[in-house]
Amino acid sequence: QVQLVESGGGLVQAGGSLRLSCAASGRTFSSYAMGWFRQAPGKEREFVAAITWRGGITYYADSVKGRFTISREYAKNTVYLQMNSLKAEDTAVYYCAAGPVALRDQKDYDYWGQGTQVTVSS
Repeated sequence: QVQLVESGGGLVQAGGSLRLSCAASGRTFSSYAMGWFRQAPGKEREFVAAITWRGGITYYADSVKGRFTISREYAKNTVYLQMNSLKAEDTAVYYCAAGPVALRDQKDYDYWGQGTQVTVSS
């Protein structure tokens, strides 16, 4: 089992930045690929970013490429999502997830956090 707890969400003006954190506990964090997903009101949950278990390869949705950066810190069992140049359309609940490989399909992830709200005011 892996337990995931997100933090760092909040209210920010358009153009601002936030850094989300996802702290993992339980089974070996370093053996899992990690992903970030988001769900806006009335919409389906969508892929945002993922990072391989080695941390060497990252993937991004086109909508966030160049603005968001995913990274992981093994010593703290934590994965981050640095979000810059935020837009109103980035408003959503953000979830981190752990799985065997870093893919874009949420079905490939085994463990999920409870989510953290990000609201971007225009």
